Amino acid sequence: MPAKRGSQQGTPGNGPLHEHDLAATDQTEPRIGLAAGEPARSPPASIVSHALQALLALSSRETVKFLHQRGRLLSALVRPSLWLLIFAAGFRDVFGVAVIPPYSTYIEYQVYVVPGLLGIVLLFNGMQSSLAMVYDREMGLMRLLLTAPLPRSVLLTCKLLAGTFLSILQAYAFFAICALFRLDLPWWPGLLLALPAMFLTGLMLGALGLLVSVYIKQIENFAGAMNFVIFPMFFLSPALYPLWKLQESGATVVYQLARFNPFTYGIDLIRYAMYGQMNWLACGVVVASLIVFLGLAIWGYDPQRGAVRHKRQGS
Repeated sequence: MPAKRGSQQGTPGNGPLHEHDLAATDQTEPRIGLAAGEPARSPPASIVSHALQALLALSSRETVKFLHQRGRLLSALVRPSLWLLIFAAGFRDVFGVAVIPPYSTYIEYQVYVVPGLLGIVLLFNGMQSSLAMVYDREMGLMRLLLTAPLPRSVLLTCKLLAGTFLSILQAYAFFAICALFRLDLPWWPGLLLALPAMFLTGLMLGALGLLVSVYIKQIENFAGAMNFVIFPMFFLSPALYPLWKLQESGATVVYQLARFNPFTYGIDLIRYAMYGQMNWLACGVVVASLIVFLGLAIWGYDPQRGAVRHKRQGS
């Protein structure tokens, strides 16, 4: 008995479907809701979903890499701990007895430098993320990241958020060290109130790290460039001493440079937040610096307009 004609050809409903039948069906039948020849457009919800997946993937990668580098956490905590133990102990009586905002009473010098040491934890981790970007670019991993089907602005923002997440973890680990030293800090709700301020400051410093990584071509040049970024920002700030002491001592130039330092306002934002107060000037400067640094970094990583294009033309 001859087989049915439909089963020999594999048409739907008369026999099993094969790959060529599915291809033919997909070519002949247009998608519902789309005109003939109109390409399918990804909805905004899918873009947000892909961005969240990229953020999760980058955060997981940064966390796993951080856990494998045990010396990184140790070095991140040893640096501010030495400042707290040695530097603060030697300069305990230099701070004076003046009461300045946000403090309502006299405080010890160790208590004063804690927000500044939190800032240096965020600053060094932001620059460490910059070093990781340079390393990934040399190893070819940056090329894989930037070829993902997402805008580069989204990818760099996800990279920034992942690095800031690690900065916050290290900052709270330093809070644990401060608790071991039994410092008189506003533990509750100071630790919770300081979270948004540290998050904004970490984003700003991480964006600065992204911007620096645009112009550093090799890892060997990283140490020299960081000496012109980290230490001037740290010492030209109220991290270790109040700015009014610089003004009283006659160091007008240093005082004015510290006023134009965005790290100064990040430290003030953290310090005020720990005591339940809001410094709107510091918040505005930090947010504005974040937008400028991130915008310049995105422009720099744009192969059509930014520094990447100029590097290719120069080579």
